[in-house]
Amino acid sequence: MCGRFSLTASRQEVETLLAAIIGEDFPPRYNIAPTQPILMILAGETPPPGSNRPDRVGHLVRWGFIPGWVKDPNDFPLMFNIRSETAAEKNSFRAALHHRRALVPASGFYEWRREGRNKAQAYWVRPRHGGLVAFAALMETWSSADGSQIDTGGILTTSANAALRPIHERMPVVIQPEDFGPWLDCKHNLPREVAGLMRPVEPDFFEAIPVSDKVNKVSNVSPDIQERVEEDLAAIAEKPKNKKKPGSEDGSGGQLSMF
Repeated sequence: MCGRFSLTASRQEVETLLAAIIGEDFPPRYNIAPTQPILMILAGETPPPGSNRPDRVGHLVRWGFIPGWVKDPNDFPLMFNIRSETAAEKNSFRAALHHRRALVPASGFYEWRREGRNKAQAYWVRPRHGGLVAFAALMETWSSADGSQIDTGGILTTSANAALRPIHERMPVVIQPEDFGPWLDCKHNLPREVAGLMRPVEPDFFEAIPVSDKVNKVSNVSPDIQERVEEDLAAIAEKPKNKKKPGSEDGSGGQLSMF
């Protein structure tokens, strides 16, 4: 799954790749974690004929999807990942999959290979040839009883490809540039018509770089958390029973906190 990611590109680079209007510059972020604000790109209003104005708009949302029917977010599990295979079947995500499909620009993401009881090797997973990647996502606006609102979102995941499967069984859904339009166009493309886009990316698309456990702490946000280290194979030799981490896909465990 995807529990941490990074976005170090400039606003101009993101706008160019996604043909979107973002509006404000933002600093490089090396260790983005759930409950923090993240940038999502959604389809905007269709521009007038002949206009060169992009019809995609950037939104700042809280990373942690809250369905509209939830009464109290503090009593609801933190859902930062959403299983793409079952999203259309679940009441929590069905409306967003029909009406609020989004893209999350990223420079890469982090994953942990857990093969020892008390040890995990962290990896910085980035596009092999550099540049930006766009993760498939869903957005939902949650309204409280007093009328206040908060935009929330989650990243869609799929089964890991052959290259990343030894690290983790899940990975984010990557939408390729040629598919940005169909994915974001909820008016003309039903979920079943874009279901084929929610698949593992090609095995050679990403490279996984072993990094230190500095990334484990949300407070570590400097570029050095992405520096390559030597894997400690001896320390992760004993394989434990497979346990699902709190705050995992579709909301098992974890509590919400506002940003």
